[in-house]
Amino acid sequence: VQLQASGGGLVQAGGFLRLSCTTSIRTYGTRYMGWFRQAPGKEREFVAAIRSSGGHTYYADSVKGRFTISRDNAKSTLYLQMNSLKPEDTAIYYCANAQRAIQSSIPNPEAYDSWGQGTQVTVSS
Repeated sequence: VQLQASGGGLVQAGGFLRLSCTTSIRTYGTRYMGWFRQAPGKEREFVAAIRSSGGHTYYADSVKGRFTISRDNAKSTLYLQMNSLKPEDTAIYYCANAQRAIQSSIPNPEAYDSWGQGTQVTVSS
């Protein structure tokens, strides 16, 4: 199982970034793919998820309307477009896949089977 996140960086408040997560073909056809983030001293928190079948998307309230999760099946890649970034979005962002999760569990990190290494996003005020 291989997940590789990239695209993080330093950006000013109000700016944007697009994160990418490449996955092995074998794991891409899983039930849900998601993005989580973890700020220093805080627990890992759910950001967004997308269902593999049908492409339905789910978002944390804190990012709804600013972030968009999407996927490119041909490239086996998951994306997170982040607009109107705020300093409180600063964190390490992780992509993950859940092979057997049910919808009610997708905000729970324990529902995910595999994780990428994380990419740092820093938003300056």
